[in-house]
Amino acid sequence: MNAQNGNLSFIVLGASGDLARRKVIPALFALYCQNLLPANFQVLGFARTKMTDEAFREMITAHLTCRYTPGEACGERMTEFLARCFYRSGRYDSRESFQALYGTLRELEGPQEACRIFYFAVPPAIFHDIAHALGGAGLVRPAGSQPWTRVVIEKPFGTDRASSDELSQQIKTVFDERQIFRIDHYLGKEVIQNLMALRFANLIFEPIWNRLYVDKVFISWAETIGIEGRAGYFDGIGVIRDVMQNHLLQMLALVAMEQPVSLTKYVRDEKVKVLRSILPVTIEDLVLGQYAAGGGQKGYREEPGVPADSITSTYAMAVLRVRSRRWSGVPFILSAGKALDRNMTEIRIQFKRTAGHVFLDKWPEGLPPNELVIRVQPDESIKFGIMNKVPGLGLNLEHTELNLRYASAFDGLIPEAYESLILDVIRGDPGLFICEDELEASWDVFTPVLHEIDEKRIEPEPYAFGSAGPAGIQKMLSKFPPRW
Repeated sequence: MNAQNGNLSFIVLGASGDLARRKVIPALFALYCQNLLPANFQVLGFARTKMTDEAFREMITAHLTCRYTPGEACGERMTEFLARCFYRSGRYDSRESFQALYGTLRELEGPQEACRIFYFAVPPAIFHDIAHALGGAGLVRPAGSQPWTRVVIEKPFGTDRASSDELSQQIKTVFDERQIFRIDHYLGKEVIQNLMALRFANLIFEPIWNRLYVDKVFISWAETIGIEGRAGYFDGIGVIRDVMQNHLLQMLALVAMEQPVSLTKYVRDEKVKVLRSILPVTIEDLVLGQYAAGGGQKGYREEPGVPADSITSTYAMAVLRVRSRRWSGVPFILSAGKALDRNMTEIRIQFKRTAGHVFLDKWPEGLPPNELVIRVQPDESIKFGIMNKVPGLGLNLEHTELNLRYASAFDGLIPEAYESLILDVIRGDPGLFICEDELEASWDVFTPVLHEIDEKRIEPEPYAFGSAGPAGIQKMLSKFPPRW
């Protein structure tokens, strides 16, 4: 299927929710503005909320942007797109509701049979009910058939290995694994997708991308905001399940994996190998924190809906070890936290210090190590820290950066993550989606320590809202001094 032919129905389940309104449907509009959707397509929203087609279109219009079609052309494109958007209400566990949805789809699709994508923009607790209702209403075609049927599901994919396995089995009673696209929107970010180009299209990195030259790898995620009214979701889940087990572990896999045979079929195989080689995290390799009041902001336990004795972590640092010839002895230090002093997601590859250098008289403690910094957000960039001579008559050195900022280096617009990923679903490219084997392996890394935290009710260390995080960070980092 391409932009010139084919018939596509994109069904958004949970269409009245925030994810559908702010991310999924705006991404579809962006693809439409770039002529990347089939000539015949329709968007059908489904949710419990009663709403007319006109009310649905008015609701989603507020989040459509004119990034790709500025000026007068945008209004025309928006009108065309909205005319293809429809809405039906019903119950998620009702076969009758989905039979009515089937009837609407046949009317919209016309005589030409359409490929169908079902996007589950709903909580995982109702995935099973929806899948069975879809299957019972005859909306799901067998894997390998034409036209095809695909399903997109969002995290969280369970809360531990057992619940993840159960969720996978429930979905697979209706959908084949080949039809399932588990989405992690971080994998759609431009800088993350560039990781493979950076590694495998540049000869300079391969000889030093290993334990002989790399000292440690930091993968960090930080937000300046707290939970902002999301206690119902976040409390009891915590930052490890919310961010570290999925987003950060996926980034680690892309950094540490071997070169795949091809980018279309074997990326996931190499990621699975890396994830299976990671030793399970222990409590000794973990720093847990929870934000307290600070800077005029409430502490986590003062947030509405949070129990006064909650042990949910809003910050975590974990040291992961990869059992492979390439990475033996190199710590991968993952950190994620809310209510910190910065908004930032980045990968920082720190190389070993230069040994036996000729500048010992000026730098007796050792030269600062080279660093490759891949900034995912904000201000997407790739930086390489090197030592340079300061201009002048003396021989003074300074640590400086070679800086590739995407905003200044490239003229084109940087696609939103959901644009890239939804286009891959339409094309049937699974490379940036999470397969069942990946899910199992990633949960195996964290499930034992998560159970220990819950069973022993291990208290997280408090840190002030807007600070750099708990004091335990420095104690953990002191275990990994720079190496030569």
